[in-house]
Amino acid sequence: MNTDTCNRATALAGMFQAVRLVQQTGRGEHRDDTATGASLGSIFNTDPESVQAVYGNPAALRTGLEVLLDQLGSDNKQRDMELTGYVITLLHLERKLARKPVLLDTLGAGIDRAREQAGFFSFSHPSVIASLADVYKQTVSTLQPRIMVRGEQAVLANPDNKNMIRALLLAGMRAAVLWRQCGGNRLKLVFQRKALLECSRDLLLEARQPG
Repeated sequence: MNTDTCNRATALAGMFQAVRLVQQTGRGEHRDDTATGASLGSIFNTDPESVQAVYGNPAALRTGLEVLLDQLGSDNKQRDMELTGYVITLLHLERKLARKPVLLDTLGAGIDRAREQAGFFSFSHPSVIASLADVYKQTVSTLQPRIMVRGEQAVLANPDNKNMIRALLLAGMRAAVLWRQCGGNRLKLVFQRKALLECSRDLLLEARQPG
């Protein structure tokens, strides 16, 4: 496997995992605990030794890898345009955020505060999720276009669900930053699609290995 391409596949899978979890939350569906923990944890992993270390191991990205293969594969019936729309918007917002040093400082300070909280609780504790949601509101949510999450109105109106959705969108932004750091761009997404799929299949096989 080409390391650079597989690093980009990992980052792309991180984005698709985050938005799939957002979609599940908005619909009131069950979220995989391992996937949720890995996505939330990635927000705090700002100085990793490697791209893979951002999520821990391929098994933690199983959901994202499966969605990536569905979205980039040749079977149009497997594609979910809602998820594609979320990812495209995240990539667009990441470019805008990168040009806003004040927002980047706010983002970094907010993540540091949430990291301190997580040291006392856990990445998925309601207080930590609320802090991450607040960071998202102060930074990414101030940019246009805002991501409008679809789902059940009663579910979306619940404060805990709102916080989780915003925290997961922040995880999606983390993956978008990682994608760009790995050299990802629109042209590579188009012209390296086959290579990205091959790496994703290999990573998914590894993720499905027992133990």
